[in-house]
Amino acid sequence: MARMGGIAAKAEALLGVAVVATTPVAGGDTNTATRLRLTDGRSAVMKTRPHAPHDFYTSEAEGLQWLADGGAPVPEVLGVSEDCLVVSWVEPGKATADAAEQLGRALAATHRAGADEFGYPRDGYIGLAPLPNKPATTWTEFYATRRVLPYLKVAVDRGAMTPEEAAPVEEVVRRLDDLAGPTEPPARLHGDLWSGNVVWSTEDRAFLIDPAAHGGHRETDLAMLSLFGIQHLQRILDAYDEVAPLADGWHERVPLHQLHPLLVHAALFGGGYGARASAAAEHLLAGEQQRAERAG
Repeated sequence: MARMGGIAAKAEALLGVAVVATTPVAGGDTNTATRLRLTDGRSAVMKTRPHAPHDFYTSEAEGLQWLADGGAPVPEVLGVSEDCLVVSWVEPGKATADAAEQLGRALAATHRAGADEFGYPRDGYIGLAPLPNKPATTWTEFYATRRVLPYLKVAVDRGAMTPEEAAPVEEVVRRLDDLAGPTEPPARLHGDLWSGNVVWSTEDRAFLIDPAAHGGHRETDLAMLSLFGIQHLQRILDAYDEVAPLADGWHERVPLHQLHPLLVHAALFGGGYGARASAAAEHLLAGEQQRAERAG
């Protein structure tokens, strides 16, 4: 009770509105989440974590606002400090085909809002892992040096991947310009768009949470959606493609864009994620070899 009282006091100081009730929210292993009922009739959720990095929540708040400016359906940021983030409450509902189509169209519009460069002016986080965002002039340079190679090194250093498993990933990096498909301008990305970061609401809408926002390749968000599975995936993709048609061969590039999240999971959790990243790289290389043989 004392802890909840402390959360209420912190929220009141941050929002300037009295809290009438607090309720723990289940789920999530990165933050402690608490639902707040406010005297002005609104509900909000506060995220906290002991000893969070000083810019952990301010980085997330900035990413949410940047995505909102591009038309993304995200909760409203109500308040932020170094030790917490408060956003509007989204009442969880069921995934529907209509909400999935809306999400696909909104995601396409957000991507088309664009970014100034590949990267972001500040580094961020993906889960608890630091996320280097220093801008690069091309997506392939950015993806190699800010996404794939840093996490590959950590995965190998921590024993989550053997050097033999790392070899196909390193080969993909060397041949990235040939594997990346047509050049596209920087898209405004969520950056960590797995199914757990999509909240289906009672408003028959989907909201995006917990971003790792940056300018990148739009196929990255779509590949992430399919990595761990999400309801109505095909409806999302079809609606997206109607608004912003995808480049030829994008299906074949899905494993390329899944390399980064697989390597992040390998670095953080070990398990079989390193082997999955290696298999994805081998699949990409085999596909390129087959295309070269057909062309020859």
